[in-house]
Parts: sequence; C-alpha cells; structure tokens
Amino acid sequence: MITSTLKNTSIRTGRSFDLGKMNLRQLWIAYLTYPTILLYVALAAGSFAVMVHTFVSWLPVVISILSVVLVYPLVWYAIHRFILHGRFLYRLKMTSALWKRIHFDHHQDPHLLDVLFGSPLNTIPTIAIVTIPIGFAIGQIAGAAAAFGAGLTITCIYEFFHCIQHLNYKPKMSWIQRMKQRHVLHHFHNENGNYGITSFVADRLFRSYYVDAKSCTRSPSVFNLGYDQDEAKRYPWVMDLTGSPPRDRPDGANPNRNAA
Repeated sequence: MITSTLKNTSIRTGRSFDLGKMNLRQLWIAYLTYPTILLYVALAAGSFAVMVHTFVSWLPVVISILSVVLVYPLVWYAIHRFILHGRFLYRLKMTSALWKRIHFDHHQDPHLLDVLFGSPLNTIPTIAIVTIPIGFAIGQIAGAAAAFGAGLTITCIYEFFHCIQHLNYKPKMSWIQRMKQRHVLHHFHNENGNYGITSFVADRLFRSYYVDAKSCTRSPSVFNLGYDQDEAKRYPWVMDLTGSPPRDRPDGANPNRNAA
C-alpha cells in the first residue's frame, strides 16, 4: 500500500503530490514518509532527549512548552500576514527566490505538497529563533530544548491540518470543516484575511477574519498576491524563475478540487 501510493503517477506531479487528487489514507502515507516531516520529528526527538538529559524540574519545562503553544499562533499570523503576504520580498532581487518558494508558488497552485511545506532551511531557523529564547529564559537549557521540541511538534500538527485543507476530502468533524472552509476562502476568494491555519484567534483579534464569500469582495490578487504582470515588468526576478508571467487564475488553482 505504501509503495503503490508513493509511486502512483495519478497523484504525483513530478516529485510532489497533488492533494487535490488524493484521499485521506494516501495523505497519511505521503505525510509520514515526507523528508521534511521526518526531519522535524527527528529534531523534536533530539530536543526532548536534551530536555530529559538536562532536566531539573517539571515546572519550567511545562511553562516553556505552554508558552510556545500560546505564542506560536500569533507568530505565525504575523509572519503570514506581514512577511509572506508583504510585497517587499519579491521587489528585492536577493529575496525574490525566497518569496517565490515560501508562498507565491503555494498560492499559484495550492494543492502541491512540496510547496505547501516550508523549506526546512527557512522554517527550522525561524522556529529556533522564536522558541529557544523563550524556553531558555524560563528554564535554561532544558526549557530551551522543550520549547524547540514543542515548536517542531506544533509545526508537524500545523502542516498536517494545512494538508487537510487542500485535500480532496470532506472532514467528518465540524470544527475541521470550518477550519478548512476558512482557509479555502483565503486561497480562492480573498487572501487579505483568514491568515490562521489551525487557529483564527489572531484573525479575530486583528479584524482579518471572515466567514464566507459574502463578508468581503473577491480579491483580484488572490492567486498572485499582488505580483501581477505590471509588477513582474518592474520586478522581473520571480517571473524569470518561473519562466512565465504570473497568472491571475492558474490552472491548478481550482477550488472544486477540494471537497470543502
């Protein structure tokens, strides 16, 4: 079953998987064998091993983990809204390839697994920068290791639900259905809202949350994130990397491929 799924050409696009053509069982196989996820799991296990080795007291370790759980959605919201959806990265030649990889490609075709996951070269340092200082301030080395391990674990959970939101599958649980519907709106109706993935608390707090297509007008930049053909003429580096002008409605960006 594992081999047949991994070699199934009907759900593969090059080296990636097409979530719009997969079922839940196929997703589990692809997810649990994906190199990025395996790397996160290995690093989390190593971090928790360091935590155990340097353990002094439960209290700072627990507080470190809880602090990361509370901070993570807010940090992700800020990164997603102000960096990934900002326009300064593609306007600088030195960061244009980074922006293309970490978010433009995902909005151009939201169903491709390899661009749904962030690059470990970017995500791991970010997780470390956010979590390790918090944990160290609370519980020294054990706290830092616990916080980093928690950040990696949360990232794995987040990435799985992100896959669910682009999967050809209707969740049975109502809260996952709502989560998926909000994220589909972000990708196919208006990208200037619903920045959360597993939690929309920050969206509610900062007034970027909307529940349906009637709540706001459709954005003309929902697929290109503002990098349209006029912008591509002024800042051609992303267009040069893709080999073609940005499209307002990419072929892969079809909400009907999601069972929302």
